[in-house]
Amino acid sequence: MPDFIHIHPADNVAVALRPIAAGTVFEGITAGEDIPQGHKMALRPIAAGDQVVKYGFSIGHAVAEVAPGSWVHTHNMKTNLSGEVDYTYLPQITHLPPMTPATFRGFRRKDGTVGIRNEIWIIPTVGCVNDVAKALVRQNQDLVAGSIEGLYTFPHPFGCSQTGADHAQTRKLLTALTRHPNAGAVLVLSLGCENLTHEQFVAELGQYDPDRVKFLTCQQVEDEFAAGRELLEQLAAFAGGFHREEIPASELVIGMKCGGSDGLSGITANPTVGRFSDMLVAQGGSTVLTEVPEMFGAEGFLMNRCVNEEVFHKAVDMINGFKNYFLRHNEVVYENPSPGNKAGGITTLEDKSCGCVQKGGSAPIMDVIGYGDAVVTKGLNMLYGPGNDLVSSTALTAAGAHMVLFTTGRGTPFGAPAPTLKIATNTPLATKKKGWIDFNAGVVADGVRTLDEAAGDLMALVLEVASGKQTRTEEQGYREISIFKDGVVL
Repeated sequence: MPDFIHIHPADNVAVALRPIAAGTVFEGITAGEDIPQGHKMALRPIAAGDQVVKYGFSIGHAVAEVAPGSWVHTHNMKTNLSGEVDYTYLPQITHLPPMTPATFRGFRRKDGTVGIRNEIWIIPTVGCVNDVAKALVRQNQDLVAGSIEGLYTFPHPFGCSQTGADHAQTRKLLTALTRHPNAGAVLVLSLGCENLTHEQFVAELGQYDPDRVKFLTCQQVEDEFAAGRELLEQLAAFAGGFHREEIPASELVIGMKCGGSDGLSGITANPTVGRFSDMLVAQGGSTVLTEVPEMFGAEGFLMNRCVNEEVFHKAVDMINGFKNYFLRHNEVVYENPSPGNKAGGITTLEDKSCGCVQKGGSAPIMDVIGYGDAVVTKGLNMLYGPGNDLVSSTALTAAGAHMVLFTTGRGTPFGAPAPTLKIATNTPLATKKKGWIDFNAGVVADGVRTLDEAAGDLMALVLEVASGKQTRTEEQGYREISIFKDGVVL
């Protein structure tokens, strides 16, 4: 296994690919102290105030003199970030040569959309009926038969005592989940006195198939469990009519997310996902990149790849709008990385962001969409959403992602409503947490596979999962949602 990686010729630091002992020599530089895996070592003298460069971009500045061979981390460098930034559109667009799409076995819906699962979902409109929804799931598992692959619900605490934008976001998110093509049928479960009324929900949902979506308001029936059973039987009869068939990969929408990142995230797992994204886009498919706060400081990787000036300005509004969200709450925009990120070798938000956006590959950015909006443009999309694992994965699902590729250097058991495929940045994590991890990108750091080879392996696994292979989170039954909120609770 190699000791370090020098990512870009302009970099003045290298990243340790394994725990490095003092005295180890790399590119003629002797490590003056132990360097933990994923952490940085200076390759040349860095004066106080000078920029620390990684991925070819500044990731912060030194706050003390740093000698060659020194460990570079929170004790001797800081972020450069502050508030909003003015951007200029200088297009640098690489159009990918088209590829013949591979195929998978999915479910073609009556409206022409495609799902990779054929499940029945119970969507609570308000937190008050969460336990009713969970009981209905427990009591009706016998309906999971034939081509029906599961019966699930997604509890949440909202739907009442919210105002303005928060109320609108909850309504928009829940109706977006109701439209998701992985659900062959949906029961919308209400209480009857909540702010999110049946009439509001139907108006937000728009046109729907009454055979696929049914509604139950608990206060209007004597026995919600008997009424729920009757409706679920009808939904199961409808969903059971769908069967897997051969579908081109150009129909896939894949969300991309990282959580519990470490110093190898931007070297192994995230660029592997980026190359996968390029492969899928070249086949006519779509990918979605979110976690806006983890784009701060790495905008140079993204902004000039917008396909035209209109999309560029949408991206600028998204980035600066999220920075204003921080400032509006009297929070600094660089209140990140997390303690776990820092333990894994990430020092500043720029460091984290430059690794995070590697998931976007090199394809042009075709559109920027809002929270709760669906992907409508083929290719690489950016989605408004925070870095929080649960909130952003839920937003990716609501955007229509059939599956979420979730890279991690620390590990997490969390699963979104859509199949959530966990990708380890390092082999020790993949070995230790076999019950969490689906794919080991640590083989890139180990020198066993190149990034292109790992991306090809990942593509093969994605097509298997799209054809019915369960992810580790699905095997464990781990599925949940979290809805973005900003305002007051009444």
